[in-house]
Amino acid sequence: MSVTNGIAPGAATDASGTAPDETPLLEVRGLSVVYDTPAGPVTAVDSVDLRVHRGEFVAVVGESGCGKSTMLFGIAQLLSSPARISGGEVIFRGKNLVTMNDKQLAPMRWQNLSVVMQSAMNALNPVKRIGAQYADTMKAHGMRDKGKIRQRSEEVLALVGIDKIHLDSYPHQLSGGMRQRAMIAMALLFTPDLIIMDEPTSALDVVAQRSLMLQIKELQRKLGFAVLFVTHDMSLVSHFSEALLVMYAGREVEFGGTRTVFDAPAHPYSKGLLEAFPSIRGPKVPLGGIPGAPPALSAMPQGCRYEPRCPLAYADCKTHEPALYEVDGVLARCLLYSPDHRPPASAGPVDAPRKENAQ
Repeated sequence: MSVTNGIAPGAATDASGTAPDETPLLEVRGLSVVYDTPAGPVTAVDSVDLRVHRGEFVAVVGESGCGKSTMLFGIAQLLSSPARISGGEVIFRGKNLVTMNDKQLAPMRWQNLSVVMQSAMNALNPVKRIGAQYADTMKAHGMRDKGKIRQRSEEVLALVGIDKIHLDSYPHQLSGGMRQRAMIAMALLFTPDLIIMDEPTSALDVVAQRSLMLQIKELQRKLGFAVLFVTHDMSLVSHFSEALLVMYAGREVEFGGTRTVFDAPAHPYSKGLLEAFPSIRGPKVPLGGIPGAPPALSAMPQGCRYEPRCPLAYADCKTHEPALYEVDGVLARCLLYSPDHRPPASAGPVDAPRKENAQ
């Protein structure tokens, strides 16, 4: 997939309307992840492509089980058995992370790429003080001076609005929001180029969520790091991300600029997600929903994976798996835009056929 902020190659612009750095900070090419089971490997992430440029905020959304978190762990090379990467490349700062071993990856972790886990209480060591955990991270990267370690620890806590006194606190002594901010502070110890966040707001109330997100955006503005952010919360996506990747059943089904996708979703699944999300502005409209459930990973439909739930499905959808097609500045995986598989006239009007995206 080669669209940046929903614009086709050669015409890419960032959120401010200017051309981004030509070389992506992160380029994921055909990433596939499988889980080994007694019955054979089951594909959880299937040939996903993604680009993230410096300073971008890219959100990933989709139902539970669609492969969002597995994809992030695959990108960060944090998968553990029975999960494994079965294909593809993860090019970060010009290096393919998939081909690197733990010893080669160690200098890059925290220093160039950080991960903020979904639950800080599970990610932080419950029997170590916050300051000791920061110190361990810095010592692993060669920093030995106790004074400098303490100074940097105090600096990153101040960045996220936590008093330095809490360096001597244990994780259970902090509130949920403070624990999450303490994790983000740890991710900023070396001011990395990319921070991967796996639903960091899921355990927080609405007020704490907004406060945390405003803080993340402000830090991003100050420090210039890129963010790859997984969430279920469409309101967070609409307010804070610049590009949006929609996943379904292990594959990307739509990718483009956040405002473009929100204003005119090209894929029926994206439209269904948005109709299930209440708006606080505009006229009252009934909330929609998506009937049924995603397919089992071990029993994917032969054609389009969304066909059993799609209100616009027609005969070809059962037998032909769609490619990604360029649709008004975004990419959508839907036969409605295929030049070779047109729906019958009874299905209603659709846009003119689009050019298939080269993969």
